[in-house]
Amino acid sequence: MLNQLSWKVGGQQGEGIDSTGEIFAVALNRLGYFLYGYRHFSSRIKGGHTNYKIRVTTEPVKAISDNLDILIAFDQETIDLNSGELRDGGILIADSKFNPQVNAENLQFFPVPITEIAQNLGTSLMKNMVAVGVTGAILGLPVDAFKEIVEEMFSKKGQQVVDKNMEAIQQGAEYIRNEAKGSLEDFILEKADGKKRLFMTGNEAVALGAIAAGVRFMPAYPITPATEVMEYLIKKLPELGGAVIQTEDEIAAATMAIGASYGGIRTMTSTSGPGLSLMQEAIGLAGITETPLVIVDVQRGGPSTGLPTKNEQSDYNAAINGAHGEIPKIVIAPNSVEDAFYDTAEAFNLAEKYQCPVIVLTDLALGMGKQTVEPLDNSRIEIDRGKFVGDQELPATEGMFKRYEFTEDGVSPRVIPGQKFGIHHVTGVEHAENGRPSEATTIRKKMMEKRLNKINNVTLNNSILKQAPHDEADLLVVGIGSTQGVITEAVGRLEKDGLKVNQAHVRLVYPFPANDMKELMGKVKKVVVVENNGTGQLANLIKLNSGMGEKVEKLLKYDGNPFLPSEIYNGVKGLM
Repeated sequence: MLNQLSWKVGGQQGEGIDSTGEIFAVALNRLGYFLYGYRHFSSRIKGGHTNYKIRVTTEPVKAISDNLDILIAFDQETIDLNSGELRDGGILIADSKFNPQVNAENLQFFPVPITEIAQNLGTSLMKNMVAVGVTGAILGLPVDAFKEIVEEMFSKKGQQVVDKNMEAIQQGAEYIRNEAKGSLEDFILEKADGKKRLFMTGNEAVALGAIAAGVRFMPAYPITPATEVMEYLIKKLPELGGAVIQTEDEIAAATMAIGASYGGIRTMTSTSGPGLSLMQEAIGLAGITETPLVIVDVQRGGPSTGLPTKNEQSDYNAAINGAHGEIPKIVIAPNSVEDAFYDTAEAFNLAEKYQCPVIVLTDLALGMGKQTVEPLDNSRIEIDRGKFVGDQELPATEGMFKRYEFTEDGVSPRVIPGQKFGIHHVTGVEHAENGRPSEATTIRKKMMEKRLNKINNVTLNNSILKQAPHDEADLLVVGIGSTQGVITEAVGRLEKDGLKVNQAHVRLVYPFPANDMKELMGKVKKVVVVENNGTGQLANLIKLNSGMGEKVEKLLKYDGNPFLPSEIYNGVKGLM
């Protein structure tokens, strides 16, 4: 029996690959297994190779595996591209419709008439259900394990459709049982604990975090891989009295969000790298007008259109330095689906407390990948609106309200338009305390210092997530974003080799927690920074802020795919 299993289904985009993986994964999630899923897909609506890789375990897991136990292929391209991942003794299931050709040795190969079975039941569209039945039988799962999901998916189409799909699962299971004749006993999964947990993407977690934080308005423009944030809120915000507006472009989305925030509403927008580029002038406007603005950037392969559907972590420089001039800005990077929920909620507190733009950087592997998540705790979400006084009665004053008043901490009281005794100017040019444009050198200097210094004391819970058991270590492995789980797995292997390894994961990108990083770096001989880009943006940021550059090595990957544990393990060993 297995306590963990790696499974992949592949074919042409539009063949139901995602739904096959989703049905399989949701069924196992409801049985209490832990899962980590990653979707590989082409940047087109239909056609082009796509696959869905899922790791299933009886213990928590936060990384895809190096190899495969089972591969289900709907076409020859899937075999050609993915069969090399199969371990010795692994299982390859291929649709016999296309006369599959297999050159690999030490595999258990079973051609199955997946499409034919589906067509005999009425439509080839049900071949994904046949594939699910084949998988379930291999793992020793009963057909009824999928019944609840099938009913949820098809009950609106009538009981006959539900029954046909269940029959497709049944026939797929019966075929492989007869064909394999008992040779699959080693692939039966150990029973899970049966506990109920969430199975969700980082994009869904971001959207839920925004709702929990009180967001009720979202202007956005669709862009892969961030569109799911917008789509989720389109469904949910109207139920809460809110709204989502699809704008004509990212410039409009950012400026509309600024306008709503100026009016006192908690709002956000989401985008990816090209959209963030278009928003930079608006980000500068939010900075100089000290208007809270939350932007979620789900990073993808660049530059330009680049790799719209592939993973990368290359927007850190743009997030920190993109806007012209110098403004206060906070940049955070969640490291898991669970963190994406809590960190997104906290982003709104930071934006309002410091009255500045906050950019939440995730990446495609985190945003669109699915993970098992323990039930989220809304009681952990606290609302902190900082010096917002738009819901208060202001004292009577002569003259204009000092919206940009010089204060000890650099943060001024924030009112809303039309508030009695709150009248003030708001403009994108330099201004005095009441907002009136001013080019006086003394005011310019004080306003610059007020804005820039107010974020000096920004804190985030676990600004650097540390696993540092060694006071004197051989190595510190540093990561960011979706790399945390895969680094943890690689570090475990390095420790088994006798190395003393500490691990750190950067969550507050800017202002950078330099002292925390210095402390960690001072305890080790070498630092390896793992990131999905070509220039080592995080490594350079660490050297710029914390020094000790002679200790720092870069382990980079920028081919569009996330790291595998073996790549980090072998890469680190090669740098030692």
